[in-house]
Amino acid sequence: MTEPDLGPLAQVVPDDLELDPAATSYDGVTDERVRRGIVVHQEYWKAYGTWRPESWRFLFTVLHDGERIGVQALEGEEFARLRTVDTFSWLVPGARGQGLGQQMREAVLALAFGPLAGQAAITSAWHDNHASLGVSRALGYRPNGESLHVHGMRVDRLLHLRLVRADWLASGRGADVDIVGFESCRPMFGIAETGPPAPPLAAHHRLGR
Repeated sequence: MTEPDLGPLAQVVPDDLELDPAATSYDGVTDERVRRGIVVHQEYWKAYGTWRPESWRFLFTVLHDGERIGVQALEGEEFARLRTVDTFSWLVPGARGQGLGQQMREAVLALAFGPLAGQAAITSAWHDNHASLGVSRALGYRPNGESLHVHGMRVDRLLHLRLVRADWLASGRGADVDIVGFESCRPMFGIAETGPPAPPLAAHHRLGR
């Protein structure tokens, strides 16, 4: 994701996306679309303004047929030592149900288990978020417990899932994902090695179209 993506993404962020409850609110901003757009901008600036090798959140813009249709995030806490990533994503309603969510996740997992040499990927979703849970299970994630949280006006179950490196490699997934520009970014992840200059980092999933 780059700054030119922010305006277009702010226009399409779904109404059903749960925003960070800690996101800043402003007196006088009553338009929900404007409020959601502000959060999109702030999350981008926060991710890169506070990036540390010990704690990072990498945001990707999802493009389909030239249109910005969503966001896929890859996160790492103490990654150099734990080698574990987390993920988050959203898609515009019109792009759902077409297998794109699985392709988005597969693309960042190819980065996590490929150049980043991760050992595990975790994710969480509310018990009734069948779309997210379905993507995780289709990619080989296994149950990793659950926890109770206050969710709106009720107490809800958050399901946790985990995918380990051995299962990912055995699945053969990610073979059609092209990752470019990693070596120049390696120090940002706390796994620095020397490498040749490279273009900006991106993960492209070849859709065969």
